[in-house]
Amino acid sequence: MIILQTSKKLSKPISLSQEEKIKWMTRLLSKAKLVGKKGEVPVAAIILDKRGRCIGYGGNRRESMKDPLGHAELVALRQASWINNDWRFNDCTLIVNLEPCPMCAGALIQARMGKVIYGAEDAKRGALGGTINLAEHKSAHHNMLIEGGIMEEESRRIIVEWFKDKRVLPRESLLSKLR
Repeated sequence: MIILQTSKKLSKPISLSQEEKIKWMTRLLSKAKLVGKKGEVPVAAIILDKRGRCIGYGGNRRESMKDPLGHAELVALRQASWINNDWRFNDCTLIVNLEPCPMCAGALIQARMGKVIYGAEDAKRGALGGTINLAEHKSAHHNMLIEGGIMEEESRRIIVEWFKDKRVLPRESLLSKLR
């Protein structure tokens, strides 16, 4: 009988206090507002390594880069994998202000993200509990810790106000032209 051992011992993601989660989410919300001012849906994400250091940051870039993969989580994953020199993130934590969509949740599962912390639940497209939980699907080969609701109201407010402005401003512009 042969027993194979990996040369890499898997470690757990950092355990953050509530205060630390709020500190990181506050930073993300300020970044998300900047992303929103650039015409992107105001979503920002970071990846922390097992020591609590930021190794990846991303803001939505779909419109500016004309890239369907320009979601904040994927941008942060690309950067973190380059810095980490690895595609596995068992000992890392992703923090994002909006629950990941199916594409991003799938990527996080494939990347073996240790933990995901998000602000607002996405009742329309959320894939870590909002509409579906891909992390609990039978095809998910990786157990990922998920925690939602960190600064939920503030996170939701930024998204709702951004979409409200997007819908109201064009109408006001059109009405002013008709007057």
